[in-house]
Amino acid sequence: MTESTRRPIGSGEFVAMMAATMSLQALAVDVMLPALGMIARDLGVSNPNHRQLVVGVFLVAAGFGSLLPGPLSDRYGRRRVLLVCFGGYILLSLGCALAPGFNTLIALRVAVALCSAGLTVLPSAIIRDRHSGDAMARMTSTVSMVFMIAPMVAPTVGQAVLLVAGWRFIFAMLAALALVIGTWIALRLPETMAVAHRQAIRPARILSNMTHAATYRRSIGYTLGSSLTFGAMLGYINSSQQLVAEHFGAGAMFPLLFGATAILMATSNFLNSRIVMRFGARRVSHGALMVFLVLALVQLLQARNPHETLAQFMPVMALNICMLGFIGANFSSIAMQPFAGIAGSASSVQAFLRMLIAASLGIVIGQAYNGTALPLTTAFLVCGLGTLILVLFSEGGRLFGAREPVAEHAPPHFDVH
Repeated sequence: MTESTRRPIGSGEFVAMMAATMSLQALAVDVMLPALGMIARDLGVSNPNHRQLVVGVFLVAAGFGSLLPGPLSDRYGRRRVLLVCFGGYILLSLGCALAPGFNTLIALRVAVALCSAGLTVLPSAIIRDRHSGDAMARMTSTVSMVFMIAPMVAPTVGQAVLLVAGWRFIFAMLAALALVIGTWIALRLPETMAVAHRQAIRPARILSNMTHAATYRRSIGYTLGSSLTFGAMLGYINSSQQLVAEHFGAGAMFPLLFGATAILMATSNFLNSRIVMRFGARRVSHGALMVFLVLALVQLLQARNPHETLAQFMPVMALNICMLGFIGANFSSIAMQPFAGIAGSASSVQAFLRMLIAASLGIVIGQAYNGTALPLTTAFLVCGLGTLILVLFSEGGRLFGAREPVAEHAPPHFDVH
């Protein structure tokens, strides 16, 4: 089917397509969790902590892999590069299913992660190709809302596979799912990048574009700010089992509480998609950041009480997680707004910074756990204050500004040949 005969893709289908594409990376992480013990046992892993490498190495490789697909798509188009990433994901996932040893599995997981990076970087560039300003923020928020279903259900899916088959079938399932979504993309998604925006594959030009995207003042504060808030959330995820299930005594209720907060965050993304066009991405996200700071201060004051209970901790934490639903998608859209001509490179460098900074922060915050909520709540307040400073830097000291002008900002010596 040629692009001239392809039926135009509707908004609902586009949202589902982008969310499904992005979910493949999250599934490749979360669906593994129930199987780590079985993988370690079957492949003869002696050190029990080494099983974590199946997830940890994947995340690090995905962060570095984010630098590759964006610049390539600026030259060859989003669709072509995206389909190559799908092909690699499918073949390498099948390789994981057949891995004879643990070291081989880890090497293949690194390769899968590099391919999966394109499945998260390129949807942002594709959304930027089709939308701008607050409309982009609304679309990003809607995609995020649908996308969040994946990490919520992934561990359950992995456990269900283990009930009827071995861990190798989890990788085969990921390959089959990617084949279905990749075929959908191939049949329905047209090229979204304007021919006039094509970039030459020149190392100096790519470096210039990415440096520009990483240093442009109106954007970088939002990129780094979202890294801090995302890192705070990862710190909660890393320590939540110990803090909520053990310290606060939630026990068997922990998965339900964790899932409930994820549902609340998805709900906030939905609400954001409904209000952002009326109030603007800046006003909504700046307001949410102020509420985030107030809630973080309340959390810290509560954590200083040695008799803090689960009933005191969870409602405030859930509300703060909700605020991230209003912050994340809007910050991402504001950060991408100036880069229509180099959306691929901009998406790559922003994804790289977010992943590496947030993952590192999440590890540090999680490792600081001391049997109380104090390290986590301190981190939430510090990250929130850091985010506020970064936003003020990008906005020249002002908050709650008007909508971003539609006109785009091009890097110096913009090269489209």
